[in-house]
Amino acid sequence: MTLLYPITTEKAVGMIERENKIIFMVEKSATKAQIKKEVEAEFEVKVESVNTLITLDGKKKAFVKLKPGFSADEVAAKLKIA
Repeated sequence: MTLLYPITTEKAVGMIERENKIIFMVEKSATKAQIKKEVEAEFEVKVESVNTLITLDGKKKAFVKLKPGFSADEVAAKLKIA
């Protein structure tokens, strides 16, 4: 399980609506390929890209952009974000 939890800040919810992206905190050892595979399997969507960054407090954040035709809003609804 590489996905830990979704980010639910106002900025993150805005990215769901505007950019079709969902932000997750992930395990620090998780690779982009592992994150992509897990999101696709768990939410039955196709991922266009995954960008990651390490936060100042040493945690890893993944920005998951879904392919056109797949809605980040639907994934957010499953996660009870928006």
